[in-house]
Amino acid sequence: MGAMRVRRPPGRHRRAGQERQVTYREVIAVREFRALWYGQGLSLLGDQLAQVALAVLVYDRTGSPLATAAVYALTYLPSIVGGPLLAGLADRFARRGVMVICDLLRAVLVGVMAVPGVPFWALCALVFLVVLLSAPFSAARAALLPEVLEGDAYVMGSALQNMTNQAVQMLGFAAGGALIATMGPYRALALDAATFLGSALILVSGVRRRPAAQPDGAKPSMWTMTKGGARLVFGSRKLRTLVLFAWLCGFYILPEGLAAPYAAALHTGGLPVPVITGLLMAAMPAGTVVGAFLFSRFVSPPRRLRLMGWMAMLSCAPLIVTAIRPPLAVVLVAWVLSGIGGAYQLAANAAFVQSVPPERRAQAFGLVQSGLMAVQGIGILVGGFAAERLGPEPVVALAGIAGVISAAVLAMIWTESRDKTARVGAQATA
Repeated sequence: MGAMRVRRPPGRHRRAGQERQVTYREVIAVREFRALWYGQGLSLLGDQLAQVALAVLVYDRTGSPLATAAVYALTYLPSIVGGPLLAGLADRFARRGVMVICDLLRAVLVGVMAVPGVPFWALCALVFLVVLLSAPFSAARAALLPEVLEGDAYVMGSALQNMTNQAVQMLGFAAGGALIATMGPYRALALDAATFLGSALILVSGVRRRPAAQPDGAKPSMWTMTKGGARLVFGSRKLRTLVLFAWLCGFYILPEGLAAPYAAALHTGGLPVPVITGLLMAAMPAGTVVGAFLFSRFVSPPRRLRLMGWMAMLSCAPLIVTAIRPPLAVVLVAWVLSGIGGAYQLAANAAFVQSVPPERRAQAFGLVQSGLMAVQGIGILVGGFAAERLGPEPVVALAGIAGVISAAVLAMIWTESRDKTARVGAQATA
């Protein structure tokens, strides 16, 4: 496959049928992974800053909460609509080239957004295009990573990227307001444009060029590729189960969308509501960082697959405690535990990668990512609608109950599928 392999340390050997657990140090030692890691972190930090800047800019311009929310909603729509179609570009063309071109185009688009006086309608159109380009970029990066890191190294690399994403998200939102107050929203957008240029430079210098995953003579239309990808992903019971495990996040991400009204409900005159909101929004990402580290570092690859169903239930079960309207400290602990349970996504992602042909990988990832954005957006929308009538506490608890039931069903299906695969493998080797 032309991938760069992680070297095994002296004195440690792999038993037959047993995959050795890789360390973070070995993964970071791979030059191409470092380039993907640094580029993603740099670009994501700029994006978090830009999100805050955009919210400030739109609200200052319009004075309308609805307009501000509408621009934020635009960050979901392009991935849902364009993701399945554009993700296939990363299979048709060289993946590094797709990533670099997307970075350069986004740098230009965000640079235009940073020009004072751009009309509101043009700003919305630019936001839509910038997010639309993230679909082929993310698909290309997701499909390229298994070529750079193989086996358990891929799981460790995914865990490291996941922890970085969560940490950057917390840092970006926490520091974004202070930076924008200092430099203003337009300069913050210009800084975001610069991060895209930096990411492109890192990719060109640190990731080697590979040919397109599909041969020149085998390039069907985008619509044909999208239909083929849907048949691949949803036509297999194993892949379908893994995709539903990924989409389970719609239940345990919902509370983050209700953080502000939940903070108002928890306010007792001590901490200000914005501070409580920030603590609630940071709780799950903090738990995800801890869970990803523990799950990838101290749990063996085979055991991760066995624990996946239990971890998925853990991602939703703590939310049920909100039904008794506990104090802030208990809610924070529950949400951190939920974030820890979300580490099961590492095992689901690794199993998905191993089951998808390399030449179809980007299209498959694009479909899953689009569904992921859809379930999160729909979940938050439905949760907000219900919270207006029932209050945030019972809605979060109901999301936890529904999530646990769904996770339990998926766990049973996954266990049956895994046992069947093991029996078939044993018969084949007998």
